[in-house]
Amino acid sequence: MTTTTSHPRDAQPPSESQPRLHKPGREIQRFDQLRDMPLGLPAEARGEVAALLNGVLANSRILRELYKKTHWLVRGETFYQLHLLTDKHAEEQDAIVDAVGERIQTLGGVAVGDPRHVAELASIPRPPDGAEAIPAALSRLLEAHETILVQTREAALRADECDDDGTNDLLVSDVMRVNELQVWFIAEHLVPTPVMP
Repeated sequence: MTTTTSHPRDAQPPSESQPRLHKPGREIQRFDQLRDMPLGLPAEARGEVAALLNGVLANSRILRELYKKTHWLVRGETFYQLHLLTDKHAEEQDAIVDAVGERIQTLGGVAVGDPRHVAELASIPRPPDGAEAIPAALSRLLEAHETILVQTREAALRADECDDDGTNDLLVSDVMRVNELQVWFIAEHLVPTPVMP
């Protein structure tokens, strides 16, 4: 018969510095639920604007990932320039994602977080899983930008109608202007280079 001896250390209660792992949790705020925030805006307005922002957030997250995909898969004569440009644009989209997510939280909503939920809310079409020719990948980016810009203009107008100046300013100053500038930079890569005489 074998006996096991426990070490004295084993008998002590767990240390307070030990992480409490595998804790079960419950949902403390549903996605469609709004918390009360003292912003001087009616709950109805905050809820409507937060929902519109979640649409912009979902599409912006998809666009960021499309930029990263293009960054990794770009090839050809302009590889270096497009590799750097698409990474820069992905970083700028990341800043938009963070700002929009934080605005949703400020309004008392829940920012869409899980990538699977993002895919359900996004309206930007899914690209092929493999690599595309560069003109097709760049065109896909421009179409995604246009989707976001149309959506952003509608959301900014509605935020203005709801007297939500903070959201309107974010959408116009950060989301719209950055996306418009990125459109210009990407579109110029699709202009045929003129032949010099």
